[in-house]
Amino acid sequence: MNILVPLAEGLEELEAITIIDVLRRAGLAVTTASLTDEKLVTSSHNVIIQADALLNELQSEDFAAIVLPGGGTGTDNLMSDKRIIQIVQAFDAVNKYVCAVCAAPTVLAAAGILDGLKGTCYPTCAEALGESYTDVPVVADGNIITSQGPGTALLFSLVMVHHFAGEEAAHSVAKAMLTTY
Repeated sequence: MNILVPLAEGLEELEAITIIDVLRRAGLAVTTASLTDEKLVTSSHNVIIQADALLNELQSEDFAAIVLPGGGTGTDNLMSDKRIIQIVQAFDAVNKYVCAVCAAPTVLAAAGILDGLKGTCYPTCAEALGESYTDVPVVADGNIITSQGPGTALLFSLVMVHHFAGEEAAHSVAKAMLTTY
């Protein structure tokens, strides 16, 4: 399974790195993609992350899931990128996984794919999710998986492993990391 993780300037690095690391530990193919013309992306706390590719170099059809790390500025940059909105909508239309953490579930709401579904996000962003908002660490509803923030990134990632690779894989990764799932 190929998973796309877009990296936007100002992203929350703990979320991005946790997602990438845990999914790769589960043996899943993860491609990180910078939204800009540079592979180096600066996070919200000035950590520089090197993307695998530029989003312009990739074909979204090659991926079975998209995972959006949050962060205030990172989410603003995801939200203002028409390519991200189009990918989110296209993936949802064919029931591919669309996942987001922290403020990034607001991108899903703006893309109009949370209607009738439950989701969660960083509590200060709850209003943007409207009736969809549920105050729990992780919500999986159909092909949509959302989570609240940096502190829930590990559980979020393990829930994605469960959905992408099975319950046994999630338990195996969790056990090797000395955590529970």
